[in-house]
Amino acid sequence: MPSITVKLYSVFFKMRLKNRLQSWIQTPPDESSNQEGVRTRPEEPVSASNPSFTDGIATKDIRVDPSTALSVRIFLPESALLPSERPQPKSKAEESSLKSENNGDQGYTPSGQNCRKLPIMLQFHGGGWVSGSNDSVANDSFCQRMAKLCDAIVVAVGYRLAPESKYPAAFEDGLKVLNWLGKQSNNSTGDEPWLVAHADPSRCVLLGASCGANIADYVARRTVELGKELDPVKVVAQILMYPFFLANEPTQSEIRLANTYFYDKAICLLAWQLFLPKDEFSLEHPAANPLAPNSGPPLKLMPPTLTVVAEHDWMRDQGVAYSEELRKVNVPAPLLDYKDTVHEFATLEMLLKTPQAEACAEDICIWVKKYISLGCHEFSY
Repeated sequence: MPSITVKLYSVFFKMRLKNRLQSWIQTPPDESSNQEGVRTRPEEPVSASNPSFTDGIATKDIRVDPSTALSVRIFLPESALLPSERPQPKSKAEESSLKSENNGDQGYTPSGQNCRKLPIMLQFHGGGWVSGSNDSVANDSFCQRMAKLCDAIVVAVGYRLAPESKYPAAFEDGLKVLNWLGKQSNNSTGDEPWLVAHADPSRCVLLGASCGANIADYVARRTVELGKELDPVKVVAQILMYPFFLANEPTQSEIRLANTYFYDKAICLLAWQLFLPKDEFSLEHPAANPLAPNSGPPLKLMPPTLTVVAEHDWMRDQGVAYSEELRKVNVPAPLLDYKDTVHEFATLEMLLKTPQAEACAEDICIWVKKYISLGCHEFSY
């Protein structure tokens, strides 16, 4: 069972989130007053970017679409540099001093000669459509962990949040960033030097946590439909961490765990009401249920899909069912089921250092390296 600390924190977390969601439903924000949308909430702590390598990672924020709030944070691991270019190891005190001094620093600039190419992990954060951000303290820590373990460039997407931007805004943002990544790989069209120098778009992995998993799965479906139109980007695999999937037919986990930790059923339904347009609200909406009729291309065309589920998550069985359906049509689709865990157990700030969170990140990287190691990926769209 989750610890007493987790249980207590969950009570206050749910109380605060439920009050916020109910207030938005009672008094919806004026969408016309903020046409760009929002990608973060002022009350949620964020981590500043650091374009110089400290603790093995350099980070940079990029505005992808000047007409909206859509942005990305790039996590570049030091392994992208040639050995002769890598900074000398520093003490913790020196690294801390560098972090405070790097405000405004241009940081790392690629030399342009013999740069090492790394796979791309396109990451979508959770937060129930209405909260979270790509530069939150928790997401920043998680993405740094994944960049180091997987030896990959992580591109965390700051998609537009509901209720200011309803469906399909977040889904469209995910696909827009994938198209943007394709342009960055070309010296003539790319304007982001880190990606031009170091990104290999032919080895692209999608990773989504909670509602971010729904975005990742949508983007994967669109890559199947678009095919070569996305060249040179090729999606070789996707990772769905405790997906935010729903359906009309209640599952055993839904019945047993409806009032579970952090994101219980009542809170999730409020979040879906804020995300979907009023005339489209349905638990069988393609955004909520990937197994609903007319949800997209045949499942047999989907990329290899790793699904992560948590024992004490009321949406657990929906993720299990999707993984099973993929395996029925011979898609490589393993399931990682973690005991004594809750929804977002590997991405919530207070749980990032738990053994389960650390093991989950390592397990993901072991699996995904089969598809992103040079010469090893046999599937792509």
